[in-house]
Amino acid sequence: MSQKQTINNKQEFIVHHHIGTASVIGLGYIGLPTAAMFASRKVKVIGVDINQHAVDTINRGEIHIVEPELDMIVRAAVSDGWLRATTSAESADAFLIAVPTPFYGEHEPDLSYVKAATEAIAPVLKKGDIVILESTSPVGTTERIVSWLSQWRKDLMIATRDSEECDVYVAYCPERVLPGQVVRELVENDRIIGGVNMASSQRAKEVYRVFVQGELMLTDARTAEMAKLTENAYRDVNIAFANELSLICDKLDINVWELIRFANHHPRVNILQPGPGVGGHCIAVDPWFIVNKTPEQARLIRTAREVNDSKPEWVVSKVQAEVDAVSSLGKRKEDIKIGCFGLAFKPNIDDLRESPSLDIVLQLAKLHAGAVVAVEPNIEQAPAKLLKADVPLVTQEEALDQADILVMLVDHNEFREIKPILKVEQRLVDAKGIWV
Repeated sequence: MSQKQTINNKQEFIVHHHIGTASVIGLGYIGLPTAAMFASRKVKVIGVDINQHAVDTINRGEIHIVEPELDMIVRAAVSDGWLRATTSAESADAFLIAVPTPFYGEHEPDLSYVKAATEAIAPVLKKGDIVILESTSPVGTTERIVSWLSQWRKDLMIATRDSEECDVYVAYCPERVLPGQVVRELVENDRIIGGVNMASSQRAKEVYRVFVQGELMLTDARTAEMAKLTENAYRDVNIAFANELSLICDKLDINVWELIRFANHHPRVNILQPGPGVGGHCIAVDPWFIVNKTPEQARLIRTAREVNDSKPEWVVSKVQAEVDAVSSLGKRKEDIKIGCFGLAFKPNIDDLRESPSLDIVLQLAKLHAGAVVAVEPNIEQAPAKLLKADVPLVTQEEALDQADILVMLVDHNEFREIKPILKVEQRLVDAKGIWV
């Protein structure tokens, strides 16, 4: 009987263990909130990260990322002794791996961080422990963790698909949270749990039940891995449709924002809003994991990625056209100032990872050295990349006043609240449709 049939027949293997200590490996945008959730439920948490600055910051009861409410929870958890951070793995009952899974070269998945995290915890594993991978990963990664652990800990029986008996349980459980609402969504959202065997699924369910109020749905590891990739590929395809429409409407001289608004009045149509591309560590990355495994079959998913990946270049070309237009009126190209509004990969957060807006700004800075300024209300310091490119961070007012060309890239609330009245000589490239 397959694991899924077992679940459907409600013949559940009950594995009762108390979670005394949880260890979260990787204290970034997912790992730290997850660690804080366990700690807030009075579970002793050991956070592990290779970044000494992050470790020191957390141990002071502070946080190194921006996420509403998280600072208060971490401060309380640290001061009450439920959470502490360190740079090396220690013994625990449950180990949750939340490290990056980027890609390299031709979209080859890079599992080096997952392997390093697994290697770090291998020496401290003991009978009865569970290892849960949370990082978004290509299908088959959880099985690779099993094979690595089996090599490194021959003295322990690591979970396999063929048996319910094991010393160490292994499962995959992806997050599906929205930056800016992570604290609430970690608790409220449903979770998919994919154990290597049924016993691992049940054990992982007990771990998450500590703080998750949403439904905990059990399946096998491969289905859980694919579910996470599917959710983000689905969104990517829908965004690509909107972005492709914006290219078509530009060619046909149609206002795409108005067009979508009208089309969405159809009772069964809900087109998303176009933008400057797709960013973040999920939607811009995960679909490639599907394409990489099944290149012949993933035709639509690949095309969507290509459409969204090409959108930043299109925005740059629109800015270039406006530079030409302004210079044709008599202003020297080197004197034309470009003000870029927004650097984050989505509205109202500070996260610049895989941000198409940041890429656009850097590309423009390369083409127009010293002429580009940026506005990003959610960060206080310009990232090193910007400083190197000689792009200063300025206020919204300064950019509106100084720039000949305004480039709207992220629809932060601060930008939505105003609709600038352009001077006669100012031009606007609005990739979000909020100032047009």
